Amino acid sequence: MDFSAIDQQISDLESCIENTVPVSPDEELLVGVDLGTAYIVVVVLNSKKQPVACAMEFARVIKDGLVVDYMGATRITRKLVGELEERLGRKLERAAIAVPPGTGKKDCSTHQYVVEGAGLEVTAILDEPTAANAVLGLENGVIVDIGGGTTGLSVLEDGKVVYVADEPTGGTHVTLVLSGSFKVCFEEAEDLKKVKERQDEILPVVRPVIQKMGTIVKAHIKDRDISAIYLVGGTCCLKDMEKVVEKEVGIPVYKPANPFLVTPLGIALNC
Repeated sequence: MDFSAIDQQISDLESCIENTVPVSPDEELLVGVDLGTAYIVVVVLNSKKQPVACAMEFARVIKDGLVVDYMGATRITRKLVGELEERLGRKLERAAIAVPPGTGKKDCSTHQYVVEGAGLEVTAILDEPTAANAVLGLENGVIVDIGGGTTGLSVLEDGKVVYVADEPTGGTHVTLVLSGSFKVCFEEAEDLKKVKERQDEILPVVRPVIQKMGTIVKAHIKDRDISAIYLVGGTCCLKDMEKVVEKEVGIPVYKPANPFLVTPLGIALNC
């Protein structure tokens, strides 16, 4: 897969975190809300499906893909939506959302109620790896979405999802290991995880957690003819993480330059 076009899309979205692209008053806007374990992200695209604005906030209102603080999740989502409306000079009306694969109907509804509480009509509910494939455009292979709380995967054959799975191991577990190893609080460990200059130091410490993620993937694709695995999700931003997973599963593993924003962008594309 040529990641150059995907990386450009993500780069355009990254620039929209600080810079808002003007939109016309009557232009249809596509919105994606990603209620993640570590971050809530709201992405806005214009009628040409180009990024125009993005806002996010660190939050601990979701655990293992499930809403554990409904009021907190609604408050943060409403705040982010309000910020984007002010930046765009437009009211946002509709949004798509995503949940970990295999999420039950009740928990899907809770995600929906959070976003509706922020004043948006929910037009689509997707599983996270499938949302990511709106960006990747994968026909055959496995998309693994490793977020803050869970490792989810979708197996695709001829462009169709034939199998999904999700297990509770993700970036939060990486942060907890760093917190214990470096004897810092959770928040400091979360910040440490993102320091590029310390990535080579961090990887050996968290390798066992990443190996466990690889083991999860390997178990779910056993006896399947898989040619490649594609990583997305914030946890996959760790330098050389794909090499650890590849060694564990024995199949080529790839990731875009910034895996974190792939799923939020894919959610918006499905609005």
